[in-house]
Formats: sequence, C-alpha cells, structure tokens
Amino acid sequence: MTSTAHPSTASAAHAPRSKLALYLDLIRFNRPAGWLVLFWPTLTALWVAAQGFPGWHLFIVFVVGTPLMRSAGCTINDIADRKFDRHVKRTTARPITTGELSVKEAATVGIVLTLMGFALVLSTRWEAVAWSVPAVLFTILYPYTKRFFSMPQAFLGIAFNFGIVIAFAAVTGQVGAVGWTLWLANMLMVLAYDTEYAMVDRDDDLLIGMRTSAITLGRWDVAAVMAFFVGCLGLTAWVLQPYDLGWPLWLGLAGAAAQVLWHFTLIRQRQRPGCFTAFSKSHWMGASLFAGVALGFALK
Repeated sequence: MTSTAHPSTASAAHAPRSKLALYLDLIRFNRPAGWLVLFWPTLTALWVAAQGFPGWHLFIVFVVGTPLMRSAGCTINDIADRKFDRHVKRTTARPITTGELSVKEAATVGIVLTLMGFALVLSTRWEAVAWSVPAVLFTILYPYTKRFFSMPQAFLGIAFNFGIVIAFAAVTGQVGAVGWTLWLANMLMVLAYDTEYAMVDRDDDLLIGMRTSAITLGRWDVAAVMAFFVGCLGLTAWVLQPYDLGWPLWLGLAGAAAQVLWHFTLIRQRQRPGCFTAFSKSHWMGASLFAGVALGFALK
C-alpha cells in the first residue's frame, strides 16, 4: 500500500532528533551499502592500475574520499527529491522531507563534504583532479534525470564510475583500455543493483511519475538484472585474465557468481523485502572481486 504521509505526519511519528543524528541520517551513515558499492570497484581499479598495493597515500585518499563523495551525493539527491520522497514509503522519514533539516542546512553539509573530498584529490596528480570536476557535475545532475530519462540508473552508473576513472588517473596519469573496460563492467553492475533498488519503489514511482529502469524494463526486469550481472563478471574476467592473477581471481569471480544466483532467488517474486535485501547486499560482489584481485597481486 502506498504511503502518502505529509512531512508533518512523518515528523510526528518519532521523537525529535539532535542535529548530529539528522546529519548522520542525511548522509546514510548507518546504511553503508550505498558507499560500499562504490568503494570496492574503486579499490579494485586502484589495485589494477598500480598492479598491486598503490601505497599508503593513494590508499588513504580513496578509502576516505569515496564515502565522503557518496555522502555528498546523498545530500544532493535528497534536496532534489524532497517533494517526491514524501510519497514513497521508503523515504518519508528522510530529514529534509520531514522538515527537520532545511535545504540550506543540507546544502551546506553537501558542500563541506565535497570540498573535503576535493582536497584529498588535490594531493594526487592533476589528471585525477581534472576528472573530479565532471564527477561532481554528474553527481549533481543525476537526481534530476529521474524526471525525464527512462533509464536514470545508467546516468547513476556514470556518476558512480568516476571513482574508477580517478583511480587510474591518480596512479598512471591516464585511464586507458583496461580502465575503461572496468568502467563498463561496473556500469553493468550499477544497472543491476540499482534496478533491484528501483524494484522496491516501483509502485510508488508509478504513482508520482518518476522514471526508473524497473519501470522501463517491465516484465523483463529480473532477466535484465541477471544479464547485467553476468555481463559485468564476464568483462571483468576478460580484462583481468592477462594479469595472470591465478586462483584468487577465479575464486573471487566464483564467489560473485554464486551471489548472482542468490540474488535471483531474492528478486524473482518482485517483492519489496527481497529486492531491498538484494540491493543492500550487492556490495559483497564487489568485495569478492576486490579480494580476488588484491590477493592475486599479493601472491604474484
């Protein structure tokens, strides 16, 4: 059943929260799945670009910078969607939607986080700095694509994948064929897990006129998610095979493939709980792939 709670109703449903609690909720601090799906592919790209451990400086830059930029993206998304979120069951209690945080406060948080992330990138090569500019622009534009673009998840993939591009630029000064292939592989991964996410809100999104891949794909949604996952793993295996990473890579790929099968059992009935579980656990595929790559280079 669709929730159409007004912000004041949603706000009254819980006790007043401190500003710190509201800021942490705004950036999804207690829901790490949103930044972990960026984190593992970015680290994988960093390891591949450096052909092993990239050194403590770059490691810290990307370990700290990835969640910072994801958190900034959350503030932008919630500002853009504040009038829609009150009509979606999953998002009625977001701080901006309930009126507990103003748009100005949320924007200030987003700007501060973005500047912190940019400061980290400034400590690397100028090529990485250059790529960070369109990364911020795409992050700002993404929420608005849901109004007119039938597959906004593809636009999200572009925004999310800048971590891969910046990682290669920071290590080598260029992206190259391997970097762009990993970019394409992760684009398919984003299309898969964010379609699962969109399947959670499909009924609400249809009512408010929001566009998503789950709506566009219709009855082919489950098949498309599986195809996206398979395409991602196939491209990853193909581009990394020349690095001779041995059994760790193949074990990581096998672990990710096993999770794809598990995801099918979760989403095949198209029920909200199963689809949300699939999305929230999708970062473990990236973790499996990273573990295979990192261990493969370490043993090599």
